[in-house]
Amino acid sequence: MPEFILEYLGFLLKVLTFVIALVILLSLAAAIKRGRAGQEQLEIHSLNDRLEEQQEELQEQWLEGKALKKQRKEAKQKKKQRQENKPEAPRVFVLDFKGDLAATRAGALGREITCLLDLLRPNDEVVLRLESAGGFVHSYGYAAAQLQRLRDRQIRLTVCVDKVAASGGYMMACAATQLFAAPFAVIGSIGVVAEMPNLHRLLKKHDVDYEVLTAGEYKRTLTLLGENTEEGRRKFIDDLEATHQLFKSYVQRNRPDLEIDKVAKGEIWYGEQAVSLKLVDQLMTSDDYLLKKRAEAEVFSLQLKKPAPLVERVTSQAAGVLEQRLLSWWPKFQIPFR
Repeated sequence: MPEFILEYLGFLLKVLTFVIALVILLSLAAAIKRGRAGQEQLEIHSLNDRLEEQQEELQEQWLEGKALKKQRKEAKQKKKQRQENKPEAPRVFVLDFKGDLAATRAGALGREITCLLDLLRPNDEVVLRLESAGGFVHSYGYAAAQLQRLRDRQIRLTVCVDKVAASGGYMMACAATQLFAAPFAVIGSIGVVAEMPNLHRLLKKHDVDYEVLTAGEYKRTLTLLGENTEEGRRKFIDDLEATHQLFKSYVQRNRPDLEIDKVAKGEIWYGEQAVSLKLVDQLMTSDDYLLKKRAEAEVFSLQLKKPAPLVERVTSQAAGVLEQRLLSWWPKFQIPFR
């Protein structure tokens, strides 16, 4: 075989080896990237720094020359002084919880609290900005238990309700050391509700039989398709009453000054009314409270986030636009969960 052919084959072999190695490296990089994309990432932001930067930008709109230099110098000195005092300064960690029916963010909230538990010092504080109209009993019981972990360890927990904390949302709020609400925030709804249609008569009309077979007298009390009995209905109501009693006991244990039988009838109140009933401690928005804390502490927002795929982000944005459009058509001042 001619020498140039051997050299050519050797060159092709080297190129092929290089290409295979490159493909393997790229595949490994893509796998690592996919793995990281699926992991939760902890995002921490200094609210002190963010607010100061915004204030500085605003002030600079009217300053120039020496006045601008003086302002920048003072801001720099102030920031340096705060950095020097940082080890001794109390810290405030701000968490957010926006609840749906299943309280799906309860797990992430628990992991955020787990991250903080071993880091918190005696003079630190956790602030939860809470917004929820409630949902499933077991889901919100779990979310409230996450907050109770802080209270059980004597950690100062402040809950701020700017819009709504009702039913399971109020159960969560009760874990607070101190509870604030905006003047027109919706508070309360200490009650339990269950509802379902029953299609038995419709099926019977069309000669369709539906059988429910159980082992255990109360394995099934009310059904969607079967014939419901008075005994089953009474048992279902008893279960609701037992759940309501657990709800009331939890609220009373965390807020002992409440006249629980007066406020636990499923009603809701606005913030101003809730203060007089001792459902909340004080009228104040989360913005005002954090602005107040900023003067005496280092304030950080903390959130675990899982990067969403592009398709999920696009559909989520589209759903948000649709929700806003529907809300603009909804009758003003109507309370949808009542």
